[in-house]
Amino acid sequence: LRRNVDIKILMFNNEIYGLTKGQYSPASRLGTKTKTSPQGSFETPLRPLTTALSAEATFVARTVDIDVQHLVATLQKAAAHKGTAFVEIYQNCKIFNDMVFEYATDKSVKADNLLYLEHGKPLIFGKDRNKGIRLNGMKPEVVEIGKDCQIDDLLTHDEAAEEPTLAYLLSRMYTPAFPEVVGVLRNVRKPTYEEQLDGQIAGVIEKKGRGTVADLFKAEDS
Repeated sequence: LRRNVDIKILMFNNEIYGLTKGQYSPASRLGTKTKTSPQGSFETPLRPLTTALSAEATFVARTVDIDVQHLVATLQKAAAHKGTAFVEIYQNCKIFNDMVFEYATDKSVKADNLLYLEHGKPLIFGKDRNKGIRLNGMKPEVVEIGKDCQIDDLLTHDEAAEEPTLAYLLSRMYTPAFPEVVGVLRNVRKPTYEEQLDGQIAGVIEKKGRGTVADLFKAEDS
């Protein structure tokens, strides 16, 4: 992520080590009971999107496994991105962590627990589309449109912002205090590792010409 190598990383997150018989994982929530945490996990869970953004990732997104249309659209955007694309995919583990994402998949409640990000659109969610996110100082807060504020008072999503400050705030929103965001948090174009390396090599060739292996062995330490 830091190097911006032109690859795509898909993280299937079920918040458990399901493949090795259900131990708690770095992404497990506080209180998660497993064979290795029978009294409940007390370790602070790692936040994948926040970690990706802190590594200066140029494309960061989240989607849900059973929301097929959104999953496909998100993966298409990731595939089209030039550079490292990181996508977190909420995925249920039927055996060892069943229903951990029910709040995000149950049709009767998901609208109040998920906020679908759209570039250039205000942050609105809720079954009746009457809730939103605005900034109170440096803190996001949930408000009711028409009662607490107007639509123009809400935060507007900008996935192409050079600074990832807003994306970072969105990555920290978790239920039940906030809806959890799905969609593209950040999508910016920066030179990839390969482009910069090729440019550096081309610059040296232009300046010094092509070398030989013999010259390389006789050269300085670098």
